[in-house]
Amino acid sequence: MPRDYSLDKNPPTAFQRIPENTRDDDWIRALLHRGQIARIASRWDLQPFVNTTTFLYDEPNARIIFHSNVAGRVRANLDNYPEVCVEVSEFGHLLPSNVALEFSLQYRSALVFGKAQVIEDDDKKREVLHKLVAKYFGKMELSKDYRPATEKELRSTSVYEIAIESWSGKENWKERTDQSDEWPALDEKWFEEYKKS
Repeated sequence: MPRDYSLDKNPPTAFQRIPENTRDDDWIRALLHRGQIARIASRWDLQPFVNTTTFLYDEPNARIIFHSNVAGRVRANLDNYPEVCVEVSEFGHLLPSNVALEFSLQYRSALVFGKAQVIEDDDKKREVLHKLVAKYFGKMELSKDYRPATEKELRSTSVYEIAIESWSGKENWKERTDQSDEWPALDEKWFEEYKKS
């Protein structure tokens, strides 16, 4: 039976081009925990936008936390279209080849799909903001090395939670790309050169 490739009948995580690069749920969780930067895609009507931000993966509650200004592009987009896609990735070194279409780089990435909503309760906002700070500055102690968020600061900040609906992960971390025997082999210096990048 032929495979149904219609995008409206399948989840957004369907159709991995290279199935052997697909990773499981535990792998995705680990990447989301250690990831440093998230890129959050939202839209205004038909215009897509990407916001690069710090984030917190709250595994027990299956959500991603991030914040932005109380007003602006992110808030306007999400108030009207809460559906988002979140990308978290890591990169290694460049992978040269002697064939143009085989050049690549080492990468690990996860895509998360869900709906974003504003956290309205000040106590909950403060709690997750302090957890977000602790993720990046865990050696610093709240109420000792820095003061807690004030009510005024909370009023000027939108804090969002993205309820995770689905996700996918993939990894290409091989040491070499495919090479062709129809072209002279690459000198070893090129592999060493691009391991430095």
